[in-house]
Amino acid sequence: MDLSQKTVENVEYMIETIKDKLRVLNLGAIKPSHFDEEMYEELKEIYEMVQRKNSFSPNEMQALVEELGNLRKK
Repeated sequence: MDLSQKTVENVEYMIETIKDKLRVLNLGAIKPSHFDEEMYEELKEIYEMVQRKNSFSPNEMQALVEELGNLRKK
């Protein structure tokens, strides 16, 4: 997957990957449709950080979910 391109498909891929890695329980809380390409770089930074780690503390998970919430479309 070429994540250098700001596409809807890449946004969907990154969100789904982040959800899987964080094991988000409320799957409806984070949907790819909540995000657009305007926040692509910020979303990509979160995606890359999540990919580097194997596990997350509850505080880290909460912070990541909150940050994703801040990136949602208004």
